[in-house]
Amino acid sequence: MPRYSEKVKLKRSNLEVTRFALGTAPLGGLFKSVSDAEGDALFETALDLGINYFDTAPQYGHGVAEIRVGKALRNVKTPFVVETKVGRVLRHVEGVDPEKWFPDAPRDIVPVYDYSPEGIRRSFEESLERLGLPHIDIVLMHDAEDYIPEAINNAFPVLADLRSQGLIKAIGLGMNYVGPALEIMKNTDLDIALIAGRFTLLDQVAQHELFPYALANKIDISMGGVLNSGVLANPVAGATYNYLPASDEVIARAAKIGNFLKERGIPLVAAALQFPLRHPAVTSVLTGPRTAAELRSNAEDFDRVIPAQIWSELEDAGLIEKIQARASSASVK
Repeated sequence: MPRYSEKVKLKRSNLEVTRFALGTAPLGGLFKSVSDAEGDALFETALDLGINYFDTAPQYGHGVAEIRVGKALRNVKTPFVVETKVGRVLRHVEGVDPEKWFPDAPRDIVPVYDYSPEGIRRSFEESLERLGLPHIDIVLMHDAEDYIPEAINNAFPVLADLRSQGLIKAIGLGMNYVGPALEIMKNTDLDIALIAGRFTLLDQVAQHELFPYALANKIDISMGGVLNSGVLANPVAGATYNYLPASDEVIARAAKIGNFLKERGIPLVAAALQFPLRHPAVTSVLTGPRTAAELRSNAEDFDRVIPAQIWSELEDAGLIEKIQARASSASVK
C-alpha cells in the first residue's frame, strides 16, 4: 500500500485518517483562483489515490472552500474524514476591499474573530450547512493564539457539548505557534492538534515540549506548513517563509539542505513532506496542492523511499535536530 493512502486510527476516537491529508485553502482561492473544474479534478484525484482526510475552514475563500468540499464529498460512498475550524464567523458587510489572502472571496462576506460561546456555535452550525453533512468529524479552534482564555473557557465547552451529542467526533486546535497551542492543550481535553510550520526541515521547535505532551496525553498531531509556505519547495530569492518574504539566511539554509539531499539523489520536497512522520507524535501530514497534477506529484514524493541513513547524515551535519521521541511523564495531565 502506498504511504499516502495508509490509514491510522486516531488515539482518542474511532476515526481512521490517511497519513496524507488534503488541505483546501487553495480551493478557497488562496493567493489566486482555482476554477470549479480544477477543484473537481483535485478531489477526484485525491479520492482515486485513496486519500480520505480533508481539512478546510470558513476563512478559506470566506466559505467557498467548505462549499466545494461538501459538493465534492456529497455522493462519496467510501469513509472520509472532514476537518473544519471555528473561531471566526462570516459576516455580511459592504464596501470591503479584496482580502490579500483570498482576493477572489465574496466582497460582501468577511471572517471576523468570535470566540464567544454564541460565535463558536454559530460558526459550527454554518459550517455544517455549507458542507451539507450530518456531522463534522473534527473541529479545530483556529488561530487562537490571541484568544487563549476564550478558547479554553468559551470555545472548548461548546465543542465538548457538541462532541457529547455526536455532532463532532474529535476536538482540536489549528495554529502556527507552539506556546499558545501547548497552553490550550494543557487546559482542555483535546483529541488532535494541527500545527503548521513548527516541525519541518527548517524548524523543529514542536518536538521540544509540545510533542512530548501530546504523546503522554494521546493527542494526535497533524503537521501542516511542511514546506514553510514555499521556501522548502524552491529556496531562491523571492521565496516565502511562514507567509512572509524569506530572509537571505533562511533561503541559504534551505538551499544547503536541498543541495545536501540532491547529492544523495533525494528531492528536497520529498524530504520536506516525509520529515514530520519521523516523529511518533505525528499522525498525518497535510499539504495544499492547487491542482490534480500537484497532488499526484506530492503523493509520489510522499511515497518515495528515503533511506534512514539520509536522515542520520542530515543530523550529523547539523542541518536538522535529532529526533526527540520520548513522552514526558511530567507532561501527563
